[in-house]
Amino acid sequence: MDNIYKQQIKIPCYDTDAAQLLKPVSFMNYAQEWAICHASVLGFGYDDMIRTRMAWVLSRMHIKFLRHPKWRETVNLRTWHKGPERLLYIRDFRMTDETDTKDLVLATTSWLVVNIDTRRLTRDVPLDDSSICRDDAVSPSCDKIKVPAEVQPILAGSRTVSYSDVDLNGHTNNAMYLVWAMDAVGRDTTFSKPLKEVKINFNHETRPGETVELYLGSCVNGGEEKYWVEGRVAGSAGPSSFVVEMSF
Repeated sequence: MDNIYKQQIKIPCYDTDAAQLLKPVSFMNYAQEWAICHASVLGFGYDDMIRTRMAWVLSRMHIKFLRHPKWRETVNLRTWHKGPERLLYIRDFRMTDETDTKDLVLATTSWLVVNIDTRRLTRDVPLDDSSICRDDAVSPSCDKIKVPAEVQPILAGSRTVSYSDVDLNGHTNNAMYLVWAMDAVGRDTTFSKPLKEVKINFNHETRPGETVELYLGSCVNGGEEKYWVEGRVAGSAGPSSFVVEMSF
């Protein structure tokens, strides 16, 4: 059984920013597609799961950008799953340069499995232990994000979930939360500094028509800028929809 999924691509123009570097959101979209493809090869992909009314739900993600690849650069992509960790299932990702000798982007993700009718968690996954790879791209797996007590987030704007935000499951694509968070940080930072590291906790889905308020906090330490963005559905007394921690 092939427990590492590998692909080689050339970075297209529509996945790059004004500096002609890979957008962080584009890496997230790549990762989502690799995960789907590899899970399908292993027998627990989207089509396999939906037959028993189950679905994978991304819960947490931690990405390290060692170097953002450039437009037209050829890169190698790898993903593998590391098996269960308490209620979560862990999957890692690695992007390397064309020679396959230098790491460019490293990531770890944590997934839940839910019954799409009851919305309850399940562990009934057709998982073959021989498909597990224990290698670490990023270790440990992403933990719960805690905004420091001295950081006081303020309302920085809002986004109403629209057509361009929604994925095939009918709720906001997880990658869009990073787009919203980077937009909330503002152009002075995002246009002048590449994102070095990001952690995201996906706490609760958002759906078309809902307005999500974005609360932004920041601090500067030794020249590194760090930001936290929390998204809360307007008028909701429930938990936040997501929390993002970014380092530039």
